[in-house]
Amino acid sequence: MTSPEHPLSYNTYALPQIKLEHHPLSSPVPTPVVKVLLDRPAKNNAFTDTMVTSLVTAFNLLSTDPRVRAIVFSSTDPRNRFFCAGMDLDDASSSSSGSAFDDERLLGEDELDRRRKAHRDGGAQVSLAIYGCHKPVVAALNGHAVGVGITMTLPCNLRVASQDAKVGFVFSRRGINMSSSNPVEGTSSFFLPRILGAGRALHLVTTGSTYSPADPLIRDLFADVVPPGKVLPRALELAEDVARMTSGVAIRAMKDMIYRGATTPEEAFKLESRVFFDLFRGSDAREGIRSFLEKRDPDFKGQWERERPTVWPWFEMREADEGVDAKRGPLDWLKSKI
Repeated sequence: MTSPEHPLSYNTYALPQIKLEHHPLSSPVPTPVVKVLLDRPAKNNAFTDTMVTSLVTAFNLLSTDPRVRAIVFSSTDPRNRFFCAGMDLDDASSSSSGSAFDDERLLGEDELDRRRKAHRDGGAQVSLAIYGCHKPVVAALNGHAVGVGITMTLPCNLRVASQDAKVGFVFSRRGINMSSSNPVEGTSSFFLPRILGAGRALHLVTTGSTYSPADPLIRDLFADVVPPGKVLPRALELAEDVARMTSGVAIRAMKDMIYRGATTPEEAFKLESRVFFDLFRGSDAREGIRSFLEKRDPDFKGQWERERPTVWPWFEMREADEGVDAKRGPLDWLKSKI
């Protein structure tokens, strides 16, 4: 059953600057795969504070909706030129922490310190919402992805990119850092070196250059690199397979084990054993084994909220998390802040 907060249809659920769509679009009710689309094509889908709120709301809703099993994250650019052009610099002054361009001479030290402590990077909030989502997310980069346009996709389970796109971690050329000021370790300075390795990550952020997704420096970010018109179909193909053939509970557990797992082989052995003990006794494991023996596709119905391992969260929340309740999860904390 869905909760009252889940809409009857995502096709008609309005959030500013993004769109939610069923797949197929003609379905009147939510489908196993739902699309989350950046929707500012006239502005090259440049990133804004409004978009932050909408994206966090969307991923929060989809995370707990039992009708949804996978998400495709893309954009509505009809020309397939831009997935996201990065932060909208014309919109930067709308930040809730105060304009980034205020003359600091007009601010008292107390006000400046208040803003510094209150600031939460918008791109990192979206990254954390994607990371905390209990449903697998496939990013479909149907055009250029620059700055936050690429960093917010790093927590996605899979990424598909256009062979004509340019991807750039351009922060050093703007005099700023990657989105890493969020109070929970769910941001690009956390993900990028873990996906590509420290050497390639340092190369990308040091040069601040843009690259083709097929470039050896960055190719491992992507599950596939295809022609522009095939990006969304390929991402949907992957998402459909995940939705039909895999356990979302198992995927969620393994994602945390990869990113927030043990630091020694001995610790990994203990953690994996405890997670396996619980998952093996869950409904998805029973269905997975039964469907394999019966030579049919599985029908997984497990929900993270009911069947997550009892050892979760095995990671320790740090002081910088400012009251994030590990049992509620980071999404609930974000929702209370936005």
